[in-house]
Amino acid sequence: MMDLLGYGAFFLTTALIFSLVTLGLNLQWGLTGLFNVGLAGFVAIGAYTSALLTTPDDAARLGGFGLPIVVGWAGAMIVGGIAAALTGMATLRLRSDYLAITTFGVAVVVQLVALNAQKLTGGPFGIGFIPRPFGGLAEKPLLFNLSNLAVVSAVTLIVYLALEHLSRSPWGRVLKALREDERAAISLGKSARFYRVQAFAVGGAIMALAGALQAHFTGFIAPDNYLPILTFQVWVMLIVGGSGSNLGAVIGSILVWAIWAGSGTLTSILFPPEQQARAAALQVAAIGVMLCVILLIRPNGLLGDRPRRPWFGKRAKVATAKSISPS
Repeated sequence: MMDLLGYGAFFLTTALIFSLVTLGLNLQWGLTGLFNVGLAGFVAIGAYTSALLTTPDDAARLGGFGLPIVVGWAGAMIVGGIAAALTGMATLRLRSDYLAITTFGVAVVVQLVALNAQKLTGGPFGIGFIPRPFGGLAEKPLLFNLSNLAVVSAVTLIVYLALEHLSRSPWGRVLKALREDERAAISLGKSARFYRVQAFAVGGAIMALAGALQAHFTGFIAPDNYLPILTFQVWVMLIVGGSGSNLGAVIGSILVWAIWAGSGTLTSILFPPEQQARAAALQVAAIGVMLCVILLIRPNGLLGDRPRRPWFGKRAKVATAKSISPS
């Protein structure tokens, strides 16, 4: 029973870390309409930044400043936000399909730097000895997992409430207006590029924070943690939960991670060890089937509130004007 409870805490901690990444993506895509398929790069930036700031000194690489964990998390958000802002300023003039290709290229570049810049990132060997919250409880798995769950839950709740407030604020209404009818919003004096860069930067900072949490939760990171499969997982989580809904982003993350982890456990039981590498592809198949079923039943996701775009002409401008008014 205690082992089951400990695993449940471990599972929820991992799912909530994914929820943070999905919340960042929901701000970029669900609220603003920015098609980012390079989110794994921003997660990696956050993980490596926090690791370099908080790990002990290591003669084999740069960094190792031994700073407190909270400082590492703050540094990850700052660096991740700056990286996302720079990416946004360079790419957000592009259309959605070109933006997707560009952001994917950014993620590939980050992953290659992590793989080859051995003096900075440890290269393929990664970075170990990352300090873990409540590391003194590591010999008591249940207490350790419950303590980490409490920390990650608190961070996720703070980010969730902040995003809910932002989405209902005049700033959030401008983002929705730009998503629904950019021309109408611009005609009312709103700078599309300015607001989109802001949204991209805030979303990137949240993704970087999630990467930092994951690094300190596991105590080790390597370039293989930030492959394109991470982007696939998070996009499925957002689509299943419902684009445009912060609550849907959290619920979708937990549901998809449950299916992903459950299918992995099932393949390890049903298939012999020599066949498990091939059987791992069933995880992707299981997620694909689930995605098809949910989209057939709920085209907007479980809690999606992103409206259709049937408005034209004067009605669109009137609705947009009301949505971005500060009152």
